[in-house]
Amino acid sequence: MSNKFELPKLPYALNALEPIISKEIMDIHYNKHHQAYVNNLNIALEKYEAAEKTGNASEIVAQLSAINFNGGGHINHSIFWTNLAPQDQGGGEPPIGELADAIADQYESLDNFITIFNGIAAAIQGSGWAWLGYNKTKKSLEIATCANQDSLVTKGLIPLLGIDVWEHAYYLQYKNVRPEYLKSIWKVVNWKNVSERYAAAKK
Repeated sequence: MSNKFELPKLPYALNALEPIISKEIMDIHYNKHHQAYVNNLNIALEKYEAAEKTGNASEIVAQLSAINFNGGGHINHSIFWTNLAPQDQGGGEPPIGELADAIADQYESLDNFITIFNGIAAAIQGSGWAWLGYNKTKKSLEIATCANQDSLVTKGLIPLLGIDVWEHAYYLQYKNVRPEYLKSIWKVVNWKNVSERYAAAKK
């Protein structure tokens, strides 16, 4: 395979999201988990290409599953890191402009949106993601969930903001209290990045 996927550069230091997300969690999450998705995606793509050349249909199907899982993990985490920012770099500052207006129109207020979002995210069974996406057909915002590492694009939505609710994202710090993690993470949400994604999605 000529072009291999690589771990994207983290836009801040591993300890920059403390005390909301610890350096230890960031180190394991970014350097171990995300790196593993990248490595396994590249391996699966190589095996898929080989299976295609030999016409091995069973192997093609098997590798498509691995590509979906690891590719989704790579895509989801690449968005997640940019959706967050240290508090001294704007993390937690509420959205302004068109995105703020859209949230107010659909969810009454940012606080109400967060309450609804957190309720949906807390209820995810097992591992997965909660997302704020843009529905291009309806021209509206939409909260959605994805199991495991499924990508939001498979639901026809453009991802704007993703919150990882796999245990590896919070367990070392918040233990089994997922709602506490969800309550805290908004203090480092990079609404500027989410707004930029919203503007791009509307084009």
